[in-house]
Amino acid sequence: MTVKRNEAKDWAREHMRGVWAAALMPYRRGDLAMDEAGFRQNLRHWIGDLGIDGVFVSGKQGEFFSMTLAERKRSFEIVLEETAGRAGAIMSCSDQNMGVVIELARHAEKIGASAIVVHAPVLHFTTKQDETLYRYYETISRETNLAIAMWSHPDSGYLMSPELCARIADLPNIVAIKYSVPRPMYARLTEIAGDRLIVSTASEEEWFDNIVELGWRLYLCSSPPYLMQTKVDRRMRDYTDLAFAGKIAEAKIVRDSLDPVRKALSSTRPPEKPPAHGKFWQELLGQVGGAVRPPMLELDEDEKARMRAAFETCGLRLT
Repeated sequence: MTVKRNEAKDWAREHMRGVWAAALMPYRRGDLAMDEAGFRQNLRHWIGDLGIDGVFVSGKQGEFFSMTLAERKRSFEIVLEETAGRAGAIMSCSDQNMGVVIELARHAEKIGASAIVVHAPVLHFTTKQDETLYRYYETISRETNLAIAMWSHPDSGYLMSPELCARIADLPNIVAIKYSVPRPMYARLTEIAGDRLIVSTASEEEWFDNIVELGWRLYLCSSPPYLMQTKVDRRMRDYTDLAFAGKIAEAKIVRDSLDPVRKALSSTRPPEKPPAHGKFWQELLGQVGGAVRPPMLELDEDEKARMRAAFETCGLRLT
């Protein structure tokens, strides 16, 4: 369902809720083509078995920087087909080229998407960014009717200030932000713009506290919702629902029980190989992981052995 520009904020408040996951894209070993069948299999598992509320597609987790424009458009189409009537979807149109951002946004709108996400670009030669970034999001806002989520993270070389984000939030179809910043910054933005902007961050470790202390209702988003859960062990879903229901003490017990899983994931992640690490963990869970594309690096056999050992003792139940 395509959202009307002046109704985007109301639509987001109603529909952008719960646990949304950023999708790793499986690539076939050998020719490195998109594994469409494997991607569909994962999406069905995430939505049907894990209870994930929404999917973020073709972002950094999906290695968008190695995808062609046609592949990114195709990934949008697949996700809309698989989520239709069952879960939400947000299409990553992030790119250094503004023309590509707008072309992807127009394709998303054409095929019936409701929302897109666009990260703050790397800005060369500048020592200040605020006016440039305001004009950047203003232009995108004008060029599409879709709901738009901003995304600020250190990879851009700077962080957008809460005050700048609040200013951009006045644009009619800017509805949310994935704010990968220190907690005082996103708490401040929640305080000054929470009535106009859904604020979230990708840290699963902070999700429980943000529900309880900041009143958040959207996890937007990274891979933990499908790396830390199985069909028979949905503890992230469980503690989220308990916290939403105000059962804080019960939610905290469930949340804390996942500490061995968090430790297993963080302690085995090679610093240069996060996509390969996530995909191999998916395979240990029975999902479709697949290859990474250059320049991303694959795991070696020792790294895989350490992951297997950590996985086997972390307490995630498969049956």
